[in-house]
Amino acid sequence: MRILQIIPSISLIYGGPSQMVMGLSSALARENVKVTILTTDSNGDSGQKPLDVPLNCPVKQDGYEIIYFRCSPFRRYKFSLLLLKWLNNHAHEFDLAHIHALFSPISSAAATVCRQKNLPYILRPLGTLDPADLRKKKQLKQLYATILERANLAGAAAIHFTSDQEAKISERFGVSTHDLVIPLGVIPPVKEGERENAIRTQFGIPFDVPLVLFMSRIDPKKGLNLLIPALEKLLAEGGNFYFVLAGTNPQDPNYEEKIRLQIQNSPLRSHTKITGFVTGEVKSALLQAADLFVLPSYYENFGIAVAEAMVAGVPVIISDQVHIWHQVRDSESGWVGTTDVESLVELLREALQNPAECRRRGLLAQEYALQNFSWEAIARQMIQAYNQILGVAPIVG
Repeated sequence: MRILQIIPSISLIYGGPSQMVMGLSSALARENVKVTILTTDSNGDSGQKPLDVPLNCPVKQDGYEIIYFRCSPFRRYKFSLLLLKWLNNHAHEFDLAHIHALFSPISSAAATVCRQKNLPYILRPLGTLDPADLRKKKQLKQLYATILERANLAGAAAIHFTSDQEAKISERFGVSTHDLVIPLGVIPPVKEGERENAIRTQFGIPFDVPLVLFMSRIDPKKGLNLLIPALEKLLAEGGNFYFVLAGTNPQDPNYEEKIRLQIQNSPLRSHTKITGFVTGEVKSALLQAADLFVLPSYYENFGIAVAEAMVAGVPVIISDQVHIWHQVRDSESGWVGTTDVESLVELLREALQNPAECRRRGLLAQEYALQNFSWEAIARQMIQAYNQILGVAPIVG
């Protein structure tokens, strides 16, 4: 089986979607699926230099290959005529394409090419069909959907959602679709106590206080306007904690700066470390050092950062708009609240005042994540879905 994974960018600066595609590709390769990722060299939307990678030729990595193309003529929108030309010339060499992102010019055009070349394709919307997301730039998206995405949805062999809730609420623009609900995967970190201590020393985090971690894109939808005042209220009550804000926003640096200034002008400033974008060992060490992970998003189609915290054994506090909240609640992997400050204060207070319960829920979180969010299990589900689409196995559901 030869599979194309098509995504506007796999730069880690864009967070979860990039990690997902590379994690899935590696897991598929271990199951003897031949995977090629088509992507661009985009590395941020605010003047950052492109990825320093070879262009227009396969780059071998973890059992699969990546072909990068220069963004041209529209770098801001991660568009590449060369990618589309390559797809047009080579589509016949593949069995199926898995396209990640809607309302992205390169993904939309790739779906059109796949239809023209009779290459079956799956669309993964990345939460863009959520009504809350569609309200942003509503008129433009309605026009875009009318011209491009409605036909792309109608022509897709399946739509890949990462949770039942995402599938349930997603807009289809009047199109009937075959839906696949397959979650995302995470890689368990290697537990190293020395590294946890080193990261506290590196960032000046006291050793005798609980570490509350936010690690995600710094975006208005993530609920920082709820989390910051909730933490301020706990601090005023005499709460004992240290807050780490880890993340960036390559598409909206002004919002990121707004949050930074808000914390600097707050009593939280002496109880907070803002790290910026983290990856690799630093990211892993922060997860292992954390006592509590918080993500009070207004909407979140899956929440890969939540799954990463869970697999690291960290209990989570999330809103009921993060679409794996049912799993978190039912597995007692943390606490689930609503998108308001008082709800968040209550949950944070309960968690911080009960360290034994935090540890218990952290262990349950890790157990659940290892069983349900392992890349091996998800790769097998994905291969079954690919086979069903290709007629190798009967379609179920």
